[in-house]
Amino acid sequence: MGNFLAGKVVAVTGAGRGIGRAVALAAAAEGARVVVNDHGVSIEGSEPTSSVADTVVKEIEAAGGEAVAVADDISTMEGGQRVVDTALASYGRIDGVVCVAGILRERMLFNMTEQEWDPVVATHLKGTFTLFRAASAVMRRQGSGTLIGFTSGNHQGSVAQANYSAAKGGIISLVRSAALGLHKYGVTANAVAPVARTRMSANVPMELKEIGEPEDVAALVVYLLSDRAREERITGQVYTIAGPKIAVWAQPRELRAGYAEGAWTPERIADFLPGTVGVDPMPLLEQLEAMARAAADQARPNA
Repeated sequence: MGNFLAGKVVAVTGAGRGIGRAVALAAAAEGARVVVNDHGVSIEGSEPTSSVADTVVKEIEAAGGEAVAVADDISTMEGGQRVVDTALASYGRIDGVVCVAGILRERMLFNMTEQEWDPVVATHLKGTFTLFRAASAVMRRQGSGTLIGFTSGNHQGSVAQANYSAAKGGIISLVRSAALGLHKYGVTANAVAPVARTRMSANVPMELKEIGEPEDVAALVVYLLSDRAREERITGQVYTIAGPKIAVWAQPRELRAGYAEGAWTPERIADFLPGTVGVDPMPLLEQLEAMARAAADQARPNA
């Protein structure tokens, strides 16, 4: 076992399988005591079972680490609070929370129901908030701590995952807000946008040219939880890790602006905006259009 996280207490949601499990095992292997949270649902959000969290705890203990299981639903305030309370009751502190838990309910926007929207946003976005809310109150008193949210490249948008994309975009803004609001208390907040082979990535309709394993993601998370990352003042950042690749996403900023003399009217905007302010092209839209053109070319009969 290593000591990169020696003495720290870390809670990981969605830790029963995939990336969450890899993070929990890696944190324990580097000396952290781990609160393993998993409600035990399928990626569609059904069939909850507490056994998956217990199984990971047994794996950690078998390797010589310390861990405790919490099977609560973190999309509720009570569930998020219970994860943090378990850390305090078991180990006396909380140094990091890693919010990996998520589900999918895919549907085109014009067909998506409230029952497909609400649980996805609740699990991803509210589930991150409930942990951040409960943990930050303790970390503020401690004067230290690390919050890590899990986002996705799909925060750029998605053809059939408006619910998932909206939640993942919200997590980025939540992380940046946490970084700003908690900086003076010694608490950092960052987001990870992983590309790894998991139950969720198996359903991605496009071929992923850059993809790694859950263990790659876990290595980055362990670093972000560590004192080494705190010493480098890493906060408010979004990182992608895909196998051998690590990338940082740009901070939001104005691209270009223009100014009018006098009041704007629709006509003046129509004359001014396209040539002066313009647009920032959507890479994914361009990719979809290229795919559509290629499909149309293949469908044409030979001359």
